[in-house]
Parts: sequence; C-alpha cells; structure tokens
Amino acid sequence: MNSDVLVSGTVASSPRFFYGSITHAMHEAFNIRTDQGKSLEVVDNVAIAPRCPVKPGDRVTVKGEYLPDGSHGPMIHWTHRDPDGKHQDGYIDLNGRMYA
Repeated sequence: MNSDVLVSGTVASSPRFFYGSITHAMHEAFNIRTDQGKSLEVVDNVAIAPRCPVKPGDRVTVKGEYLPDGSHGPMIHWTHRDPDGKHQDGYIDLNGRMYA
C-alpha cells in the first residue's frame, strides 16, 4: 500500500541520475538510513524539483509517497510539488533548505 510519509535520516549513498521509464524525465536517487534504522531509496524528479546536492553522511528529512516494493526495495518518491495539483506535494530538506 502506498502512503505519504515524513522521515528523517542519514544519506547512505552518493546520488545517481537516470531517466524515468514512465515520465522519461531526469531523476535523482540516493539511499538513506532512517532514524528508525530502515534503509530507503529516495527518488526525486529533478525535471520538476531542483537537484538536492546530498552526499553520504548528510542529514535529511524527506516527505513523499512510500512504496514498500520499489524497483530497488522500499522507496520514497513524489518528493516534489505536483505541477498538476492532483497529488500531495513532497520535499527533501537538507540543512534547512527545502528542495521541492
């Protein structure tokens, strides 16, 4: 089941970039270890939101839609505003700056 979540954690991998198979837009993905010890992949559409310049060890707070069975395991996506206004907006907070 998909649900909106708000989690904080530590960035565990350098970001990688790819074109989404559905949107064909550039995406940024990186892994975090949540404060509860769970590993999650964060996927952000950087055609909509600005790139978030994370690096391993950074602390982030992420709001988005949780998918328990993403392509690389549990993930959070929709970490940006919805330009169509049909989906709840999300964000990535890095050092007090919101990337949405």
